[in-house]
Amino acid sequence: GLLCDLLWSDPSPDVKAWGENDRGVSFTFGADIVGIILQRFDLDLIARAHQVVQDGYEFFAGRKLVTVFSAPNYCREFDNAGAVMSIDENLLISFKVIKPIIVK
Repeated sequence: GLLCDLLWSDPSPDVKAWGENDRGVSFTFGADIVGIILQRFDLDLIARAHQVVQDGYEFFAGRKLVTVFSAPNYCREFDNAGAVMSIDENLLISFKVIKPIIVK
């Protein structure tokens, strides 16, 4: 349903329109879909989460979509950084990257 797809759909540079998702749930979508959604809802950026990205945040579709993932060293399986996104009163976006702590 709608809530499942909002949570689990992932951007993919290899997909035009919609594709199957490797997670086994929901779909992948291409940059063309991002453009359609932004135009239809008069938005400048889509900010999303719920997908591990190596550097804590990752842009897609010409910086029209950003994935933010705030859990560094996720489940101790990924050596990923986390990030927090801030938007100021002038709609300027910045990121604070949280490097993983490696325990030996």
